[in-house]
Amino acid sequence: MILETERLILRRWNEDDAADLYRYASDPDVGPVAGWPPHQSVAESRAVIVGVFCGAEAYAVCLKSDNKPIGAIELKLNGHTDMTDRDDECELGYWLGKPFWGRGIMPEAVREMLRHAFCDLGMQKVWCGYYDGNDKSKRVQEKCGFRYQWTTYGLDVPLMNEKRTGHVNCITVGQWRAEREKIY
Repeated sequence: MILETERLILRRWNEDDAADLYRYASDPDVGPVAGWPPHQSVAESRAVIVGVFCGAEAYAVCLKSDNKPIGAIELKLNGHTDMTDRDDECELGYWLGKPFWGRGIMPEAVREMLRHAFCDLGMQKVWCGYYDGNDKSKRVQEKCGFRYQWTTYGLDVPLMNEKRTGHVNCITVGQWRAEREKIY
């Protein structure tokens, strides 16, 4: 499946994207704040494409101008998230390459993923979280209508071998519809 916005194409990952993924995922300012270490090689990025970005709703975030990945976004369905055990709820995760920060790209991608979740997949609620200090992710969630639910202290971040404070937000289909009415 391919999803499109005014400036973006959200499409499935393929192994040929490994060099582009490595270009942005190797930046130490990108992954650690989201809970994963910088990629060390193109081979590692290829392994992530095959083993991590293989979920049913995992997409490369690409500019329409060249269709090359600049970030990732995924709806983690039941069985692939610890935020819900319901089939009509999912978790949203995302990250964006540093050269593209501050351009409204991720809110644009998140809004399309919310549309897809609620309209195409029939979800009733979408969960999303961020760790303390990840103010960019927090801001994206606020811009897209997510509402605060809870904070967890001493949360295990296994890929970083540390504990952090995590914040969880969500948006329901009704809240999403109300947000859309404000925009249009």
